[in-house]
Amino acid sequence: MPTYDGIPFRSALRPGWQENQPVTFMTDGGDTVQNIARDMAPASEHILDWFHITMRITVMQQYVKGVSHPNPDEGTDLARLLRQIKGYLWNGNLHDGQVAIDDLVMDLDEIETDYASIKALRKAASEFQTYINNNAGMIPNYAERRRQGERVSTGFVESTVNTVVGKRFCKRQQMRWSKTGAHLMLQTRTRTLDGTLRQKFEQWYPGMKTKSEDRKAA
Repeated sequence: MPTYDGIPFRSALRPGWQENQPVTFMTDGGDTVQNIARDMAPASEHILDWFHITMRITVMQQYVKGVSHPNPDEGTDLARLLRQIKGYLWNGNLHDGQVAIDDLVMDLDEIETDYASIKALRKAASEFQTYINNNAGMIPNYAERRRQGERVSTGFVESTVNTVVGKRFCKRQQMRWSKTGAHLMLQTRTRTLDGTLRQKFEQWYPGMKTKSEDRKAA
């Protein structure tokens, strides 16, 4: 069963994908990407990318380290609760995971500390609570999928793209990309990887196809 991470319809058709083919979409849970996926294959399976769950938990763990300095006991309890949440979600135990997330949000509301980023931590926890509730139907047993050799994340692709593209958008970068230039570059790279770049050029410049055929005949 192939997995597509928000690939546009025409790009999915090129490798031979059919509309009635069983397909799994692994996304970040955003409405726009989900709507595209449902338009492409209404009966498809949708899975919340594990990378986006762990990314949010990691952000909260960093905030908790700050809480631990003025309040070691509270910091330890919060860190333990975050580990439990991660474990519940990894094993597809959505009920206990949501209960633990609710406990985290309530515990943070009761904490009295001078930690400068406590408001940011509370906001992150509240947003994570909403994120999991909204995407509850897309959370499988990730551990079981991993044991079966199935994909649980596309994070390695996303992190690489973010690093490369993000660097080229940096103001201090000598060869900085424009948004239009980045879009065209990514289209060219995609066609290079799927082997359709030459075909596109031959459509634009028919003479290329003629010369290629002449060389083969020779």
